[in-house]
Amino acid sequence: MAAEPLGDSPEHAAWLDAECDRLIRFARGARLAEGGFGWLDDTGRPVADGVVHTWVTARMTHVFALARLRGVGGAGQGAGGGDAGDVGPDEAAALVAHGIAALTDLLRDGEHGGWHPLVDRSGRPVPDAERPDGKRMYDHAFVVLAAASACAAGHRGAPALLAEALDVVERRFWEADRGACAESWDRAWTTGEAYRGANSNMHAVEAFLAAADATGEHHWRTRALRIAERVVHDHARADRWRLVEHFAPDWTPRREYHHDRPADPFRPYGATVGHGFEWSRLLLALAASLPDPPDWLRTDAEALFAAAVREGGHADGRPGFVYTLDWTGRPVVRTRMHWVQAEAIAAAAALRRATGVAYYDDLYRAWWEHADAVFLDRKHGSWHHELDPDARPSATVWQGKPDVYHAVQATLLPRLGSAPTLAEALRRAARRTDDRR
Repeated sequence: MAAEPLGDSPEHAAWLDAECDRLIRFARGARLAEGGFGWLDDTGRPVADGVVHTWVTARMTHVFALARLRGVGGAGQGAGGGDAGDVGPDEAAALVAHGIAALTDLLRDGEHGGWHPLVDRSGRPVPDAERPDGKRMYDHAFVVLAAASACAAGHRGAPALLAEALDVVERRFWEADRGACAESWDRAWTTGEAYRGANSNMHAVEAFLAAADATGEHHWRTRALRIAERVVHDHARADRWRLVEHFAPDWTPRREYHHDRPADPFRPYGATVGHGFEWSRLLLALAASLPDPPDWLRTDAEALFAAAVREGGHADGRPGFVYTLDWTGRPVVRTRMHWVQAEAIAAAAALRRATGVAYYDDLYRAWWEHADAVFLDRKHGSWHHELDPDARPSATVWQGKPDVYHAVQATLLPRLGSAPTLAEALRRAARRTDDRR
């Protein structure tokens, strides 16, 4: 693999494009005949559990929108022609339409509004472990992201879906007095959960930035900034840049939350290393999208990144990043997650662009080499979603390979920059290419 910085060389850009194509080829197998996209197993087949997850369908729809905007053979930034088995623009557009159809009908609650976390193949709600009869901000954030990306990709039904999803977020989840989003409600929107989460709010930041690009409504960026200020500038800064993930409704930290369930995939105990990287790049995206960004966005991004590297990398004497740390910085769950590696790569690229510091190039190259060596599954496709501390595939937290969202974005963010958001950046690049023809 070429190791030039940030995909600026033709050779490395071609490698990134080829990896993105490989991931999207794997992802096409998630299409379910009944509607939506299935949770993929290790070989790329939908698992036979009979359910459809809203967040999986929405993230896959987002990815296929990016594929539609890239066209065959990449985004025109150093790639050659696509492989014969690549997902071309027409197939990608059909997959986007398939996802939007499921989000408009199958997964949507036609009675009470909003989206179920998961349904069976006929659209009946399936009880969820965290909120058996509920609606979660996490899922709604990804519906917004999918619809915004589909708007950029030219899907005719996407603007209506985006408008509906933003309306639900506005009325049901956004808490103006707190400057952040509520976590979940029961199905009929009568009882809210006595919990607030940094994870769902982090993805709200990503979704709000995409919504602002798609609609031109700047207030979504302002709301994203308020969330970042609360979660990062207020709380993470006060905890030596260890991100507090769990809160009471008044945003009082709950540091011992899930101490008995440390490996929870969505709400693990302690500080989640990968979120330090993910928040870091999102702060830089916010800074790049605002006309007059506060100085703390960049300084906090650098501090979060530094803490994640210092405490999360080689924390147990083995290569790679552990999943979680306790509040003294000791590893709790030592499993290596593919999404953490992908977010570390993306954050290093974003900081190199923002600062010009070569140190981030060195980390970027080293982390891609590590991903290539242990995470990329050359036999079955995609990335191993989870490895044990000895870099062997495991499944203690994640079964199979649910989606390709983090990995695909890691191949695109180094070349497209922090703002605008990915789909809008690809849309503008495609328009420039058309104008030159």
